[in-house]
Amino acid sequence: MAYSDRRIPVAVPSRRTVVTALGAVACGALIGTRRAAAGQAAATGLDDPAKKETAMKLVSSAENSSLDWKAQYKYIEDIGDGRGYTAGIIGFCSGTGDMLDLVRLYTDRSPGNVLARYLPALRRVDGSDSHDGLDPGFPADWRRAARDTAFQQAQNDERDRVYFNPAVARGKADGLRALGQFAYYDALVMHGDGDDPTAFRNIRGRALRSARPPAQGGDETAYLNAFLDARVWAMKQEEAHSDTSRVDTAQRVFLRKGNLDLNTPLDWKVYGDSYHIG
Repeated sequence: MAYSDRRIPVAVPSRRTVVTALGAVACGALIGTRRAAAGQAAATGLDDPAKKETAMKLVSSAENSSLDWKAQYKYIEDIGDGRGYTAGIIGFCSGTGDMLDLVRLYTDRSPGNVLARYLPALRRVDGSDSHDGLDPGFPADWRRAARDTAFQQAQNDERDRVYFNPAVARGKADGLRALGQFAYYDALVMHGDGDDPTAFRNIRGRALRSARPPAQGGDETAYLNAFLDARVWAMKQEEAHSDTSRVDTAQRVFLRKGNLDLNTPLDWKVYGDSYHIG
């Protein structure tokens, strides 16, 4: 969920649908990277540890107004966007299924954990903004669980499985370097994937109608501009996402500078706040 969600609550937004099958589709599509230029294929991807750390900080600047993404394991609140509780390092939501999947994973690994007893309630509230069965204890228990390294690792693993790995795989399949892979990741974090017109796959589809990615013989900068145009369109369809500064004064800044490898130092703004990674 974007930080803008926390500033502009809406009553009934379209549900963010996360389809983890994207990972399999994107991974299967990796054969397309063979069509990318040799120089691009040799570039360091977003899955390089240093690049990934940069990506986590960039997303955290938008999601939490902080570069300290590891401080967000304990974060939880209802931001009034119709998705119930938003929590953790990537904005897992009680109303969109990804929080349920996270707590299931944690419970599989650590039976009897402090959140396990909320699984029936999380199943009931999936697809709604209801707190039924979660209040009053769930937020405090989430913060308690966040002190457990097993829960922190579960958050990391679900972030990677549902968002990061599929985005990087799809980006590589399209012949994109680290900046493009990040643009995919940030879009997938905010919009999820599914059949909704504003879902990631449809943002990408909108971009493909006006530009080709490098794997299809297109110019990388032109394609990324088209993708970011499509992303801005999708954001403006929902009031809670209508502040597009995480694209306009961050990703577009890097693109205008030709920083397709997302090399540091980086300077950007989100929602008027300035950030720097040296």
